[in-house]
Amino acid sequence: MSDRVIAVTGGHGVLGRAVVEAAVADGLRVAVIDHATGRETPEGVLELGGVDLTDSGAAERAMAAVVERFGRLDALLNIAGGFIWQTVDDAEPAWDRMFALNVTTALNASRAALPHLKRSDEGRIVNVGANGALKSAAGMGAYAASKSGVHRLTESLAEELKTSSVTVNAVLPSILDTEQNRKDMPDADPSTWVQPSDLARVMLFLASPDSRAITGALLPVTGRV
Repeated sequence: MSDRVIAVTGGHGVLGRAVVEAAVADGLRVAVIDHATGRETPEGVLELGGVDLTDSGAAERAMAAVVERFGRLDALLNIAGGFIWQTVDDAEPAWDRMFALNVTTALNASRAALPHLKRSDEGRIVNVGANGALKSAAGMGAYAASKSGVHRLTESLAEELKTSSVTVNAVLPSILDTEQNRKDMPDADPSTWVQPSDLARVMLFLASPDSRAITGALLPVTGRV
């Protein structure tokens, strides 16, 4: 059993569950922070449901609860977010919502976690960007712009923390092999997509002491897409 403590935002989603399961298997102590409530988690995992990470105060209370339970925080994995496909001329633009779900949640969680992470000898922040944000496509404007914001947040925060023990990196997945994506793209070949369990392993490496030489990286995790 490791004494390292990781907090996973969006821990009840498909990727979040894969990360939590892998972290528990590695012997890490894990806290799940999610807007959803009443979801099952593996034994020993701290479950903090009903947390609105677009509210900075809620983010601070959640991180304080993690430290109160485990006595420390070593890594934050920012998985909370959302996706909306929408053309620019849609009657109800989703740009503000995409920014709130993808950028504001990561910003608030990171800010709330930083005082605790700086006390760790090997503090880590791992964000989830998007390979599709490197060059946007039709209907992807709002989502890609918000994920590009996550990329810039990652780079800026990494530079700001270079004199500390904390590193900041982001993974840039292509298409995750999920039930919803299979429904939305029935003619695609999911064997080329990224398995959530594989992305989880990459994220946990970046959250580990072994990744200490890496900071400010935007790491493509694209499978065979």
